[in-house]
Amino acid sequence: MKWGFLGAGWIADRAMAPAVHTANNAELSGVASRDIARSAKLEPQNVYGSYQDLLNDPQIEAIYISLANHQHLEWVTRSLEAGKHVLCEKPLGLNALEVQEMIECSQRCDRLLVEAVWTRWHPRFKRLTEIVASGEIGALTNLKSQFTFKSEMTENYRLKPEFGGGALLDVGCYQANMWVALTNGAKDLRITNVERKIGPTKIDLTTEVDATIDGKVEAHLLSSFALAECQKLKITGSSGSIATEAGESFSSWREPSSLRINGRAEQFQTVDAFVEMIQEVSKKIASNSGWVMPLSDSLRVAQILDQISAS
Repeated sequence: MKWGFLGAGWIADRAMAPAVHTANNAELSGVASRDIARSAKLEPQNVYGSYQDLLNDPQIEAIYISLANHQHLEWVTRSLEAGKHVLCEKPLGLNALEVQEMIECSQRCDRLLVEAVWTRWHPRFKRLTEIVASGEIGALTNLKSQFTFKSEMTENYRLKPEFGGGALLDVGCYQANMWVALTNGAKDLRITNVERKIGPTKIDLTTEVDATIDGKVEAHLLSSFALAECQKLKITGSSGSIATEAGESFSSWREPSSLRINGRAEQFQTVDAFVEMIQEVSKKIASNSGWVMPLSDSLRVAQILDQISAS
């Protein structure tokens, strides 16, 4: 699969370009960014002077977008309308209306659109959803998670509300994805409490949420750019529990990881979930055989984040 990248920032440089170079069914055909030297650093076959120049290349089949959040709608739409399949960084849109617009465009253009929530391709996360679905820990009763770190960001789009900044959209979306994946869509969500710490640039530095899902599952989410670095995930059922142990709960990358299920440990070998994601998306495009995160999940997560923001 011939991939083109729009954007050459940290995630594209450190994670996605190496993933494409490593994948057994993908190649990095081109990169376009605001900095030609930075684009070249990703070692593509071609460097383009503009995003549109890359989209105009008929050889490129799939586009990965890692631009600032507020640019996703425009460049996802342009990429799809150029006949390209699209893998776009999370959050897919600034809100559910944008996500719905992108979904409709992908349907109209008959092209694949996938949100790059890379943790969904991690074998440990897949195993976690399998255990919950099997009923091994009984009916779900509680989901408790945390994804926090102290940010030293300056001049970063994540600090600007108009660019889709803030902790909820950046790291809270991983936790909302977990709610959706484990509760078959978190269809009935009631927000019971939201506490925020707003920073000097008017973004949420911290958002803490209590909610009830489907009238029976208590959920707690904590996302922050201002608290000490910590990732936690504990899932409780009527007859047991699951917790992440070794490896970051939501961003385990190139490291061993583990789960503890009812006192029993399960180990997972070092894996690069970015490679897994690229290979599966490439397979889906080529032969409709790979697994990709459903767009219905992306839309539901966006709706949940909107609901939290409005509370």
